[in-house]
Amino acid sequence: MQERLAHLLEEVQPHTVFRLGPVEITSTVVNTWAAMVVLFVLLYLLTRRLNFLPRGAQNLLELLVEFIWGLTDPLMGRQGRKYVGVVGTFFVFILFLNFAWFIPGVIPPTSDLSVTAALAVTSILSVQVIAIREHGFRKYAGRFFKPFPPMVIMNVIEQLVRPFSLALRLFGNLFGEELVVGAFFAMIPLFVPVPIMMLGLIFGFVQALVFTALTATYLAEAVEEGED
Repeated sequence: MQERLAHLLEEVQPHTVFRLGPVEITSTVVNTWAAMVVLFVLLYLLTRRLNFLPRGAQNLLELLVEFIWGLTDPLMGRQGRKYVGVVGTFFVFILFLNFAWFIPGVIPPTSDLSVTAALAVTSILSVQVIAIREHGFRKYAGRFFKPFPPMVIMNVIEQLVRPFSLALRLFGNLFGEELVVGAFFAMIPLFVPVPIMMLGLIFGFVQALVFTALTATYLAEAVEEGED
């Protein structure tokens, strides 16, 4: 059993697929780019013939947009809908990566800390850029000195900690989920882990939702603070 678990740990770790000179291209990079290509083609096919009156797959797309509005409206009101592209992209992309482990032989890119860290840094940087564009650099910088100037250090640390929190939360849950399901497959007959895989669908959705909701919360906070 220990040998099986050790083998499982090796399987869920990213491995080198090929090299470009001195650069190693890992399975994480390959799987991420493959997911991006598939997602791009899928979205292109779904959006190439949009109609004023939705029908077919367009209904699903509009449900998705309304779902993202459900995240942004309570935080920022209807004016927050202009950020649906940012918030929605994080949700769809992370959800797609989370579900990649249902493809045989594919390790979910979000079970690699480098991917979740990149997503977290992108999220926080996007929030900062939007805040600067909305209110100007002077107001943006001024919020770090609130409620009084000595708080600047704590406010900066808070912003620096957020990417670590987002990255570790997403990585820990997806990596743990992969190990648990893999361990059940190693110890129990084939069809017994199926309910756990279905539970994995829920976990994958919830983790994408949590990451997206936190991004929307940080964005709302940054925009509102600039209006003070």
